[in-house]
Amino acid sequence: MNPFINNIITKYKELSTFDRIIAINVVVFVLFNILKIIPGVSVFTTWFELPKDIFSFVLKPWTIITYGFLHYDFFHLVMNMLVLYYVLRTLTNLFNTKMILNIYFMGIIFGGLSFLLVYNFPLFNDVKFYGSLIGASAGVRALLIFLCAYMPVTEIKMLSFRIKLYYFGLAMVFFDVVGLVGINQGGNVAHLGGALLGYLYAIQLKKGTDIGKGFESVANWFVSFFKKSDSVSFKKVYKNKTKESSITDKKDFQDFNKQKQTDLILDKISKSGYDSLTKEEKEFLFRAGR
Repeated sequence: MNPFINNIITKYKELSTFDRIIAINVVVFVLFNILKIIPGVSVFTTWFELPKDIFSFVLKPWTIITYGFLHYDFFHLVMNMLVLYYVLRTLTNLFNTKMILNIYFMGIIFGGLSFLLVYNFPLFNDVKFYGSLIGASAGVRALLIFLCAYMPVTEIKMLSFRIKLYYFGLAMVFFDVVGLVGINQGGNVAHLGGALLGYLYAIQLKKGTDIGKGFESVANWFVSFFKKSDSVSFKKVYKNKTKESSITDKKDFQDFNKQKQTDLILDKISKSGYDSLTKEEKEFLFRAGR
């Protein structure tokens, strides 16, 4: 195999689950933008966009997922991936990978279905969408609103002031509603669909119900596809029988204590829910996520 390609594959295997999703979005962006400028080949890309017509969708049902990996505009890609990256830094400290993938892909599906429903439902005959639906925005919005709904009183710093996640989430939804009268009506409908999924997921989870359980068989496939490889070169390790662990310096000791505290808080969440945490524990988790 070509050394360059082999090096790329090796680097990919070293990425975390969600870093792989971001990487794939970037690779697909480059590949499909190249294909779109090649005469006779550009039509190939439409087979992965979500069409607005229900009959066209029936012929291409896979597009309810694949559209979430397509971006033709660089700014669109960058904004989605940046928001996804920062939201995941907090969520991965609170929830397991499967649940986060559930929310993300269910958000994409829910956003796509909302897009199809609004365009094809007789009540919305006056709505005019321009083109097919592409982009990961619905999945990203689902994760963002899930976070805002699950820990609404947690504050984030924006420029020189602090704002509760509750108000930040409301602002995002407000801008999507306003966007319904703009040129990106279809995109904003998908955003709202993803936001609704994220909100419902958070509210039900706080009541003890994981609405994504039925989606886990699909999530398992995605986990196996995006899962970081555990294969490493063999290294013999001799266990120190006199000490359970060895902490060599001050930084190691601080990292060890931080991880222990994080584990205790996550264990508390799994038993009693996020609302059982004290203000200090919530702030500690949020800082760890950053």
